[in-house]
Amino acid sequence: MSIEIKIPSIGESITEVTLAAWLKESGDYVEEGEILCEIESDKATVELPAESSGILTIADSAEEGAELEIGAVIATLDTSADAPAGGASAPKEDAAPAPVTEAAPASGGDKNYPSPAAKKILDEKGIAADSVSGSGKDGRITKADALSAKGSSASAAAPAPSAPEQVVLSGGVSREKRVEKMTRLRKTIAKRLTEAKNETAMLTTFNEVDMHNVMALRSKYKDAFKDKHDIGLGFMSFFTKACTMALKEVPGVNAQIDGENIVYHDYADVGIAVSTPKGLVVPVVRNAESMSLAQIEKEIRRLALKGRDGKLGIDEMQGGTFTITNGGVFGSMLSTPIINIPQSAILGMHNIVERPVAINGQVVIHPVMYLALSYDHRIVDGKESVTFLKTVKELIEDPSRMLLDI
Repeated sequence: MSIEIKIPSIGESITEVTLAAWLKESGDYVEEGEILCEIESDKATVELPAESSGILTIADSAEEGAELEIGAVIATLDTSADAPAGGASAPKEDAAPAPVTEAAPASGGDKNYPSPAAKKILDEKGIAADSVSGSGKDGRITKADALSAKGSSASAAAPAPSAPEQVVLSGGVSREKRVEKMTRLRKTIAKRLTEAKNETAMLTTFNEVDMHNVMALRSKYKDAFKDKHDIGLGFMSFFTKACTMALKEVPGVNAQIDGENIVYHDYADVGIAVSTPKGLVVPVVRNAESMSLAQIEKEIRRLALKGRDGKLGIDEMQGGTFTITNGGVFGSMLSTPIINIPQSAILGMHNIVERPVAINGQVVIHPVMYLALSYDHRIVDGKESVTFLKTVKELIEDPSRMLLDI
C-alpha cells in the first residue's frame, strides 16, 4: 500500500511554504514518527514526521528550496515494504538518489558525508564537511553536528547560491558580487517592517537608566539564584518585570487598534526579540506579569534555544501585546526600534557604558544604559509614553520596588 505525504496546514494565513531540507532520501526505510523534512513558513520552521513506516519516494517537484502550496504531494510511502535487516532507518544500497543538489561522497560510504539539512547549515557557515566529525551512522554528519561545528580560517568558503559575477582588475583586486534569494522568513520580516512604518504614526522617546543598583543586586545574589533555580540571573528578566508593572500603570501602551476599536489587555504577553541564523523572530512570554524573575529567565531561555534551532511553533510567536528588543548585545548605543504590529509599542535596550552621573551633587562614574520606546501615536499619547519609560527607569534604578510591588 502506498500513501501520499502532503504539505500540512500550519496556520490559518499560510498558503505557501518552502521545503527547507530533506532529512531522509528516496529509498530510505523510515519508521512512523521519524522526521522526513523541514518546512519553512513565513513565521517558523516546522518538522514533518512520517505518518507510517515504509520506503520513502520523494517527488521530483519536492526539491530543497522549492516553494509549495499547502496540500501539495511531496513524497509517497510504500507501507507494504519490509524493514531492512540492517536497521529500520538504513537506506537501501540500490536506492534511487535523493532529488537534492549535493556532491557525492568521495569514498568510505557515509563517512563525513552530511545529511541534506547538515550540508545546508555547513554551507551557510562556510565549513568544509571533511573538517567535521560525524556522530551519525558510519560517521555521517547530522544536523546537530553541523549546528555545533565551528569554522576556522582553514574552512572552505561557503558556495554562493548563484554564480558570482566577478571582475578581476590589475593587481589581483576583485569586484565580486553574488545574488541570493531571500528566505521566506526574511521576506516576511521586510514586509512587516514596511507595514509598521507605513501604517502607524510611530514616534520614539528616549531616557537613560542608571544600572548601578540592579547590577549590584545581581552581583550579590547571582550565585545563590543559580544554585536555587538552575539558571543565570540576567538583565532581561528585570526589564521584562519592570515593563509588566509599567504596562499596568499605562494600559494604553499594552493596547492595540482593531478597526475603530481599541483592545486593552489585562495581561502582558511580552515578545522577546531573538536573533537567529535565519533572521529576527519574536517568541512570546505568556502572562509575564504573573511570573517571578526565575520563571521569566527560564521561559526566555527555552524560547531562545528553540528559536536558535528553528523549532519555534507558530503559536509561540503569535498574540504578543508588547515587545522588548536588546540591541545592546551587539554593541548598539542607541536606536529607534520598529513596532511589532499590531502592537502599539516596543522597548529598545542598548549597551551598558560607564558614564559620569550626578549623585547628590557629586559626579560619579556609573554604568548607564539608554532606553528607547517606539510607540504608535494614534493610540499612545506623548504623556503616556514618557510616563511608561520613566516608570521602567525608576523600577530598574530601585529594583527592590519590583520585589515589593510598589
